Amino acid sequence: MNPVNPMDAKHSGPAAGPPRGPSRPEFWRSPLRGPWLTAVFGIVLLFGITVVFVTGLLSYAAYEPDLAAVNDQTPGKGWLGFYLFSWPTSPYWLYRVTQGVHVTLGVVLVPVLLAKLWSVIPKLFAWPPVRSAAQAAERISLLLLVGGAGFEFATGILNTQLHYIFPGSFYTLHFYGAWVFIGAFAVHVALRLGRAVRALRAGPRQPDPDSEEAAGLVSPRPAAPTISRRGALGMVGLGSLALLAVTAGQSVGGWFRRTALLAPHGQEPGSGPNGFQINKTAASVGIRPSDIGPAWRLTVRGGGRQIDLTHAQLLALPQHEALLPIACVEGWSTADQHWSGVRLADLAALVGLGTHPPQVLVQSVQRGGSFSSVVLSAGQVRDARSLLAVRVNGALLSPDHGHPARVIVPGAPGVHNTKWVTRLTFGEPV
Repeated sequence: MNPVNPMDAKHSGPAAGPPRGPSRPEFWRSPLRGPWLTAVFGIVLLFGITVVFVTGLLSYAAYEPDLAAVNDQTPGKGWLGFYLFSWPTSPYWLYRVTQGVHVTLGVVLVPVLLAKLWSVIPKLFAWPPVRSAAQAAERISLLLLVGGAGFEFATGILNTQLHYIFPGSFYTLHFYGAWVFIGAFAVHVALRLGRAVRALRAGPRQPDPDSEEAAGLVSPRPAAPTISRRGALGMVGLGSLALLAVTAGQSVGGWFRRTALLAPHGQEPGSGPNGFQINKTAASVGIRPSDIGPAWRLTVRGGGRQIDLTHAQLLALPQHEALLPIACVEGWSTADQHWSGVRLADLAALVGLGTHPPQVLVQSVQRGGSFSSVVLSAGQVRDARSLLAVRVNGALLSPDHGHPARVIVPGAPGVHNTKWVTRLTFGEPV
């Protein structure tokens, strides 16, 4: 029998330490990584992601998912919809602001998120992978945190670019993904907030690599620095400012839209009164000339009664005006447009529901795409600014903007301002 070489024994068992590669602390040589830098990124994300999550919840509430199944793109939400409330019509710019903040801040936080992941990447390769049940639970939460962040930011950005390449509904995926992510985020904050606060108080001084204070982030064999930690923070901040500059204009609208280089372009259908942004053209959802031509009729039902109106008869009804923007889930919005048409409450009165008009099911002639129908709440119907519009900025609606008639409601998401309306059903079960 050959004798065992003591040196071989030293490197053969569990005591040999982590395998060569990223599991070894000396593999990571950046002199910048440390608890202070990670804590700065973490605190920024703590506040930023909280705002993004809250505005995301508000966006979901604005879709009035409790009114009807046609409004709800996330069936089976259960208790995750505990906070839902009836979305108000005042202030009329509410959804424009909340969704603009949601999308713009989400994009702006991307450099901070990437920098935070870079700063803690050695922790992802910590050896041994599992030391205890508590540490295993923490690593699972970390996996959900990193995976959830990547999923939410990626799907959100794809949605802002109108790239619907998801294996299912964006609304469903993004909604449930958000709850998974925020659950892991809350666990991570509970476990790490105290350490982050202590690191901030200690300042940018690097602790000893072997100390508990270093938290496994400080390299035991750092390379020569090429930039300071404050310089790295400045670079990340400049990246976020650059993204702000090329994103925020799509929410601000007007002249500033020219600066929104990351916004979807080619969505402005020409110039003139109808020359403001759209998401979908008439052709893209299967609207044929015959659908919106002389044979078009508006059917109004409710209270056991029904009337059918031609376009000329609709134009002959008392017309009212409203200055309202269009704001969409992708983050873009228009300036206030000058709409004119018939109040939804007046149309309800035509079928005997004029005193306290109920909610209404709005149906379009479109054949493709989502949101061909929507239910508006009684509060939305009763608002004097809620119109079945036939004109915008003094001109008849163009086909791409919903001719012969479209809904315009203060504070509602853009997809609830249904175009090419052919039927209004007041108060009946959907």
